[in-house]
Amino acid sequence: MKCPYCGSKETEVVETRDSEDLETIRRRRSCLKCEKRFTTYERVENVTLVVIKKEGKREQFNRDKLKNGIIRSCEKTTVSVEQIEKIVTEIEMELRGADSVEVESKKIGQLVATKLKKLDKVAYIRFSSVFKRFVDIEDFEKEVKRLIK
Repeated sequence: MKCPYCGSKETEVVETRDSEDLETIRRRRSCLKCEKRFTTYERVENVTLVVIKKEGKREQFNRDKLKNGIIRSCEKTTVSVEQIEKIVTEIEMELRGADSVEVESKKIGQLVATKLKKLDKVAYIRFSSVFKRFVDIEDFEKEVKRLIK
């Protein structure tokens, strides 16, 4: 690590600590040339996920967009903010753990639907009506019948 004061590459780590969020490591370093101390932070570089939309357009994964969609589906249900946050985190972790940095929006929708189906049937139907593009009452009826079986 290059010293920010004198530019020397001869430095040593004198102290290492995890940050409070456990996602960053704080290191105190000392320059062997000018003897000044400085702090550096080290963190894992997150891979940017790319969502492939139905029309083929690509956009960066947006956690807030995912969360807001789930929140809308869960309005006036017993699903808590903590449960929604857990779903979002689980989905994001699953996507980041996959072999590819690209994911189809359809896959994300399927993951959300699966989790909501287990958690709250009303939220699941609301989400499915948008995700599966219900056009009339018969679409709702079919989905509810599948859910009841």
